[in-house]
Amino acid sequence: MRIATWNVNSITARLPRLLAWLESSGTDVLCLQEAKIAEEQFPFDQLRELGYEAAVHATGRWNGVAVLSRVGIDDVVKGLPGDPGFDGATEPRAIAATCGPVRVWSVYVPNGREVGHPHYAYKLLWFEALKAAVSGDARAGRPFAVLGDYNVAPTDDDVFDPAAFEGATHVTPAERAALADLREAGLTDVVPRPLKYEHPFTYWDYRQLCFPKNRGMRIDLVYGNEPFAQAVKDAYVDREERKGKGASDHAPVVVDLDV
Repeated sequence: MRIATWNVNSITARLPRLLAWLESSGTDVLCLQEAKIAEEQFPFDQLRELGYEAAVHATGRWNGVAVLSRVGIDDVVKGLPGDPGFDGATEPRAIAATCGPVRVWSVYVPNGREVGHPHYAYKLLWFEALKAAVSGDARAGRPFAVLGDYNVAPTDDDVFDPAAFEGATHVTPAERAALADLREAGLTDVVPRPLKYEHPFTYWDYRQLCFPKNRGMRIDLVYGNEPFAQAVKDAYVDREERKGKGASDHAPVVVDLDV
């Protein structure tokens, strides 16, 4: 079984690439983030033609998550119970579904903007709500994973130059502590292999030639419980999908399971 996660940075802008990738990659379940589309405008018909069902939590603004599956979708949960919300409103940042033998959450963790910003505090509270939401599934007997754009690099090895991020979000002790606390729910970081270079970065800014220079970060993560981690046969970053005109600034992370 092949499961992947991909921040597409607008499904409307990336639809031809998404459909082509689904056709060529053999992916059974894909967790999407930053759909940036209203649910009623989601391309259900085009995906159905390729054999995929879709569970979507999106409102057409800057967030939006989805799970695509060609092995069935059941027990869908939209949003986090206890979501702290931001500026008086909850945002479509999490969706769960059972796809065949595996249960997944697709998550788009708040960016945090700047240390000390209200959005940074929201990010840390959101992590607490995420842990509470997934703890039961994490300790269950079936394969389970939380996949998505976590907007945190777990270690200094997960950024091209730690000095370049000094004082910035995504690398602060508090954010990394939130990741460690999430792992305490019974989850393991499934670290993919890079297809090029030493580190498996998943995100490269559009600016300053970051992708050609490999000035990237590993912020798209797969956190799996013990049954999931034990079933992993391979995991890699499909760096090729970051290339070319019209690419997302994130690459898909792909995990092959023996389930």
